[in-house]
Amino acid sequence: MANIREILASNIKEYRRSCGFSQDKLAESAGISSQYLATVETCRKFPTPEVLDRLAEALGLETHELFTFATPQNELKKLRQDIIGEVVQAIKQSFAEERKNMVT
Repeated sequence: MANIREILASNIKEYRRSCGFSQDKLAESAGISSQYLATVETCRKFPTPEVLDRLAEALGLETHELFTFATPQNELKKLRQDIIGEVVQAIKQSFAEERKNMVT
């Protein structure tokens, strides 16, 4: 089982890549050096709470999400939430279009 430092390093790297950020881009957005970010992603350094907050914000996450160990159950839950959100949005859009057609 991975330790907290390994989970954090892996998650930062994965979230960074999924956002399409290079280390330089994420580091710049978080106000840290790219060299420091590289040491975090390779488990050589553990960031302060302030840096964790800035990294999470730059990645569009809540800070605690940086420590969530990815499991198939977590991935399925997120996928379900995404699908439900898209369905709700489609229903709202459909109702808005229906109202518009009723007025005209």
